[in-house]
Amino acid sequence: MKNTFAILLAFLGGFANAQIQVPQNSSAGSVSSRIGLTDVRIDYFRPKLKGRKIFGEGSSFLEPNGKIWRTGANSGTKISFSDDVKVEGMPVPKGEYLIFTWPGDTEWTVSLYKDLTLGGNTDKYDPSKEQVKFKVKSEKLAEKIETLTLAISDISEDSTTGNVQIAWENTSVKFSVLAEYDNKIMQSIDGNLMASARYYFDSKKDLKQALVWIDEYFANGKNADQYWNLSVKAQVQKALGDKSGAQATAQKSLELAKKDNSDFYVKQNEDLIKSLK
Repeated sequence: MKNTFAILLAFLGGFANAQIQVPQNSSAGSVSSRIGLTDVRIDYFRPKLKGRKIFGEGSSFLEPNGKIWRTGANSGTKISFSDDVKVEGMPVPKGEYLIFTWPGDTEWTVSLYKDLTLGGNTDKYDPSKEQVKFKVKSEKLAEKIETLTLAISDISEDSTTGNVQIAWENTSVKFSVLAEYDNKIMQSIDGNLMASARYYFDSKKDLKQALVWIDEYFANGKNADQYWNLSVKAQVQKALGDKSGAQATAQKSLELAKKDNSDFYVKQNEDLIKSLK
């Protein structure tokens, strides 16, 4: 009987000490994306509308115009960049920052703040610790956003730029992030002439420089017998308007590809030659 009573007490004690998990009022959220070769990540807490008026003029609004906001709940919102970037055209070193905002009817002020220990304590905000501060236009949304949402959107075709979007209630604000990657790529392919030429061709950069690198590469040993690289040269020549040169290069590439039974390059060169007629 004593053993049974002891077991019951142990069970009840364990139950009392157990941590019961319940949903937070403002759930944690995160979003990440790559712009260029730079990883961008946002970590934040997501408050809900709950029937409240969020943005507007006066004390009846949760986040009144012109008043500093931690841009989220709890400990505020953090954004990180794995490389140096430009935010709204201003340099921002790689690292992690807090996002603070000052809402307005048609324009918001946004800052990236260097001291992460501040968290969401806006009363101790120190302007000397701002990395950048800028103004951006706000937009009105047709449908209400129930839960604060941050996103990394509008990434450009060449992947050099994107926008960070803040959306809540019926308001949306975006600021731009520029992540240049040319220098990083060129450093990684430094000394590789064909890789440099291919990159310049694919990204529609200086085609004359691409051709210089190709000819320099072909001048070394038997490199000029590489039909796969000859095909690249023919494409560069075509892009430069040198049809006769492109045809001669593609013809040589075609003959070498046939000897090696490379169907892919045979067809690629045949298609290129046809396009030059």
